[in-house]
Amino acid sequence: MAASLRLRWLPLLACLCASAAHPAGAAEPKPAYLDASLPVEQRIDDLIGRLTLEEKIGLVHANGLFRSGGVERLGVPALWTDDGPQGVREDVGLTSWTPAGRTDDFATAMPPGLTVAATWDPELARACGQAIGEEALQRGKNVMLAPGINIIRTPLCGRNYDYYGEDPWLSGRMAVGYIRGIQSEQTVACVKHFAVNNQEVERGSVSVEVDERALREIYLPAFEASVKEGGALAVMSAYNRLRGDYCSQNSYLLQTILKGEWGFKGAVISDWGGTHETRGPVLGGLDLEMGTRGPYDGYFLARPFLQGVRDGTYPVSVLDDKVRRNLRMLYASGALDVRGPGALNTQAHRDVARRVAEKSMVLLKNEGGLLPIDLGKVHVIAVIGDNAVLTFAAGANSAGVKAFREVTALAGITARAGRSATILYAEGYRQPEARRGAARDLAGVATSEQSAASPEESAALADRAVAAAKEADVVIFVAGLNHQAHADDEGTDRRDLGLPAHQAELIARVSAANPRTAVVMISGSPVSFDGWLSQVPAVLQAWYGGCEAGTALAEVLFGDLSPSGKLPCTFPKALADTPAAHGRARAYPGEGGVVHYDEGLLVGYRWYDTKGIEPLFPFGFGLSYTSFRYANLQVQRTGDAAADVAVEVTNTGTRAGTEVVQLYVSPDHPGVPRPDKELKGFARVGLEPGETKTVRLSLGPRSFAYYAPDAHGWKVEAATYRLRVGGSSRDIRLEGALSVAAPLALP
Repeated sequence: MAASLRLRWLPLLACLCASAAHPAGAAEPKPAYLDASLPVEQRIDDLIGRLTLEEKIGLVHANGLFRSGGVERLGVPALWTDDGPQGVREDVGLTSWTPAGRTDDFATAMPPGLTVAATWDPELARACGQAIGEEALQRGKNVMLAPGINIIRTPLCGRNYDYYGEDPWLSGRMAVGYIRGIQSEQTVACVKHFAVNNQEVERGSVSVEVDERALREIYLPAFEASVKEGGALAVMSAYNRLRGDYCSQNSYLLQTILKGEWGFKGAVISDWGGTHETRGPVLGGLDLEMGTRGPYDGYFLARPFLQGVRDGTYPVSVLDDKVRRNLRMLYASGALDVRGPGALNTQAHRDVARRVAEKSMVLLKNEGGLLPIDLGKVHVIAVIGDNAVLTFAAGANSAGVKAFREVTALAGITARAGRSATILYAEGYRQPEARRGAARDLAGVATSEQSAASPEESAALADRAVAAAKEADVVIFVAGLNHQAHADDEGTDRRDLGLPAHQAELIARVSAANPRTAVVMISGSPVSFDGWLSQVPAVLQAWYGGCEAGTALAEVLFGDLSPSGKLPCTFPKALADTPAAHGRARAYPGEGGVVHYDEGLLVGYRWYDTKGIEPLFPFGFGLSYTSFRYANLQVQRTGDAAADVAVEVTNTGTRAGTEVVQLYVSPDHPGVPRPDKELKGFARVGLEPGETKTVRLSLGPRSFAYYAPDAHGWKVEAATYRLRVGGSSRDIRLEGALSVAAPLALP
């Protein structure tokens, strides 16, 4: 047979052989990458082997504002990401920040990160994450860009409301719960912003100089827990630089620590527009470039990367590793299999939001038992404040959502007390309003100019509020911040700790007119209480409470529940007392594009307690409508540097309540500088009047360790360690000890 004839017959012979192997009517076998019965890594191997070089490149950069990847030829769908930590944000255009104008992109507005942290309840954080995961699934999103877990270094950071507070242990416990919740619903959690993104001013360029111990002991532990314990499958690199290198290409952060030491198997995603070149991110550990500029084939990890692979500048193996990490997100979200239906705005989701709001409220002051308000004795209630009628879910840029509903403070109070008492409302002050401009930064944050009420309007509003206060039996003054520029807002920092719109002066006037004034503070970061705190008998920190904020607030104000939140960040007396303000501009916001973390390990309460500086309200602080007694502390050694700690807690009051028991570790005479004390355990315990329960907490070797830069690892010194148990960092009730006889090097 001639060669040409043989060649013509080969396709027919192949078809005949295939027909014999798969008789008519028999189903074609699935390719391995679509076979859900096979291990994921085997499926990924098969898929990578089928991809062209161009298709691989298409998986490592954006092809839409929140979309990347997709291989239509092989039935591989695009990867859809979305903000944010308090719910699935409103849909925008494929290549534009303009809202898409849909009617099916509402979401349940969950409370933001700092509110969640104030509950000190990791299981509730998990429920919050699970609800968001279910809604992301229903909305067709694969990756939620949450949680945000940067440490609160300065109270001025505009994004403090989005994070879990100033302590790495508390942040880590909350993050692990939240991540496990999201990822239980075929949705990937993307932990952000890695790392040391602790200010919004100059966030896109500032270089952070921080010593290695502070980096490892303060700023990285929550990320480490998120990866090792939470199993997060995505990490977002921060905009800023660390020691001169952008975090999106910082090989020490991404390769040495994240992927090397911690064994991270997921994908590193850039913040939007946070990539600045090709070589650094390609070799430094970035896996997916996202952003807002176009055209998308001009991205640093698009055509320039492709050309570099073709000419041998970059190995194919580097590209394949990035593709593999991105495919792990697709498979984990069920994108190549069958995704569940999810759920949107269910009663269960709203209940989670309400529970977070209820458990997060921190009672800061309650002299004379003004709270809870007894509706049997109160006939007229004056509610004062612009924040009483504002909603907050739609603000906060990447943390905002288009909420189905949001119960305001006034609506919640009226619904709970309106049948028993007359409710008077006076605006009192008017928060500055932002007029958003057309210009946006790389993250889509719009420029804005603020306009405040005129002096004449402000005076009239204040006079009417004072008149309402005089008519009332009790005043509820709803004060605080909002999500406007230079308040609690992404892209800007606050200029000071003061309350806007002359609120401090008005609170003083109102409380002088009616001494029975309770202040409800709505904010996502500490504020100043100067000029009025001594005049008011009660202050309740209510944070941003999500869709059921007003309902939860009313339950606490009128005694259906006792407040049980604790502060996840210190409230200072003055900005000058804060660690980041100690070094002036060098320490914050930086000089010459560099910010120096001169306070080192002494962040938050570590600073105040070690330096002996009295805060306004300490970390972990929170009152209750009842009282608690601690007794019978017991320490049982479980290893060379490990112990179980037990303490009995009794409700000594007449109301049911919940206490958050906190365990701090303090080494005696350390050989290296250590903070006065460090949080290493906590637990919520609910108690009926007169009830006693035993709270048990466990400490492992890392609870006693410090990071030794010279050894590139963690060490436990031979020393006696004080184990201090109490209700805040300044409220230590009982103390035990554990002695470590010989130093330990930890793996």
